[in-house]
Amino acid sequence: MTYLHDLQCSFCKKEFKANRLRNLCSHCEKPLFARYDWEKLRTQFSKSDLENRLHSIWRYREVLPVVNPDFQLSLGEGFTPLIKARRLEKSLDFRKLYIKDEGNNPTGSFKARGLCVAVSKAWELGAKALTIPSAGNAAGAMSAYAALANLPAYVYMPQDVPASFIAECRALNANIQLVEGLISDCGLKSQEAARKFGRFDLSTLKEPYRVEGKKTMGYEIAEQLNWELPDVVIYPTGGGTGLVGMWKAFDEMEKLGWIGEKRPRMVCVQATGCAPLVRAFHTGEKFAEKWENAATIADGLRVPAAVGDFLILDILHKSNGTALSVTDEEMMTGANIIGKNEGLFVSPETGATLTAFIQLRDQGWIKNGESVALFNTGSGYKYSHLWAD
Repeated sequence: MTYLHDLQCSFCKKEFKANRLRNLCSHCEKPLFARYDWEKLRTQFSKSDLENRLHSIWRYREVLPVVNPDFQLSLGEGFTPLIKARRLEKSLDFRKLYIKDEGNNPTGSFKARGLCVAVSKAWELGAKALTIPSAGNAAGAMSAYAALANLPAYVYMPQDVPASFIAECRALNANIQLVEGLISDCGLKSQEAARKFGRFDLSTLKEPYRVEGKKTMGYEIAEQLNWELPDVVIYPTGGGTGLVGMWKAFDEMEKLGWIGEKRPRMVCVQATGCAPLVRAFHTGEKFAEKWENAATIADGLRVPAAVGDFLILDILHKSNGTALSVTDEEMMTGANIIGKNEGLFVSPETGATLTAFIQLRDQGWIKNGESVALFNTGSGYKYSHLWAD
């Protein structure tokens, strides 16, 4: 089922067994990563094994952490379309533009990938109740998979979160706590409750397995492009688990011999009202200071401090990538351009990726002939209030 070997701290490299529930590294309080038995995998897992498998994240089960298939939860997540954006290409006079449409996932966002795996593994390891801080999409995804596993779910969201997220969690039988403040304030409440009531915390990068679900985006985009990675990946970045996960996937696929050394230039896009990673990247910092008074219409980008900041910044440098911020107005314009040309109702975060692409192409950072993948991290239906008159 899996070739999971152990866990290793992403910062101090301390190793841990993967046989019990764990959050951050007990030594330095940084994220833990799952590691696999690559010696065995190279001889026992090949691209041809994928040919007749279901189109879901579990097609890559050998490099996912669930040991017992009875704990492998699924709502049909993964293997979302990689759309050749032909009308956008024509209107922008650019030939190789793709959109990875994560809005097709259960609960309408890429969060389904990470929470599917995280809840599955937590269930397998004996968790009795789950808790998560969220700007909305992660709360809905965790609630869905917790319901499937019959585990109590506790979600902590900012009190000004769109009503659609509250309704979703309520319908999925989650216990909802609305918190005054931002997702960082929700995180403190969730952690406090986890300690007090024995719930397992599924915060972004504060447990080892959400990133394992997110990394399947990297496997998929390689498979969908016939094992050739795009030249540039543009990703809307809040907590950054998706970007970190894809980079991990690229490394794993090279270990398997499925791809070579080439990597995409990774682009982190944030909102001008909350851009801690952009600021840190351009000032050459290893860690990103908390962004004060964070404000943006894109709830997924309203993350003033990312646990994996050092990982994201390292990826941007190693890939020769970059980071930039866009305004809320530019996000909405970008989302509407995608909708008009490609028939996709996308989130404002996705609109930010198109704006970033246009800016980087105008600057000559992206050149004609290169291939570019934009990520639609969630459906616009979750943000329909932004289009209401």
